[in-house]
Amino acid sequence: MPTILVADDDANIRELVCLFLRNDGFETAEAADGKEALSVYASMPIDLVVLDIMMPIMDGWALCKELRRANPDLPLLMLTARGETWEKVKGFELGTDDYLTKPFDPLELTVRVRSLLKRYRIGSTQTIQFGEVTLDRQTYKVMKGSETLALPLKEFELLYKLAGTPGQVYTREQLIDQIWGLDYTGDDRTIDVHIKRLRERFANTHEFRIETVRGLGYRLEVYE
Repeated sequence: MPTILVADDDANIRELVCLFLRNDGFETAEAADGKEALSVYASMPIDLVVLDIMMPIMDGWALCKELRRANPDLPLLMLTARGETWEKVKGFELGTDDYLTKPFDPLELTVRVRSLLKRYRIGSTQTIQFGEVTLDRQTYKVMKGSETLALPLKEFELLYKLAGTPGQVYTREQLIDQIWGLDYTGDDRTIDVHIKRLRERFANTHEFRIETVRGLGYRLEVYE
């Protein structure tokens, strides 16, 4: 199931939101401020973030900006205690996808979460399939017909990311931020190494290819 990160400095709200999300079948993670939210995001796969505006250390505005910079495809749902128009405008300008004003009905929040996941085509099965190839994010395995391939974690996450949006170009910097995390300090050429290994593993695959877009990055194309 998709994992939802709930970032809010109010422990009661976090508990309530997570309870309703889990009852609706989602996995949840929590953070009490924006800095902690970035740390959680970098440490595990997150499919959507529910974030409060008013948080200590790093507020929702800054968190939204950092998350959007790291992952343009990450669904963001912003919470606020006020419903002023300028706040909504600022939130949308920074990259939030939806907006909910406190106090809110938790059932409405779960509906909005499902709507955003559907919009971003993030399915509850956590699988991606094209032809005979299936990527299962819950088991981190790749199935090719009846054959099971166990990839190293980062190779799987890289392939899953590219396969999730065929045809979309990702820069090395975006892939580093989204898979290795914002705190990664190594050489971004590690992406090239992992891409090379994936190409070698799937050299005889007629389902997809990973293309280099000169001067930009990489994209995955599915064979027709």
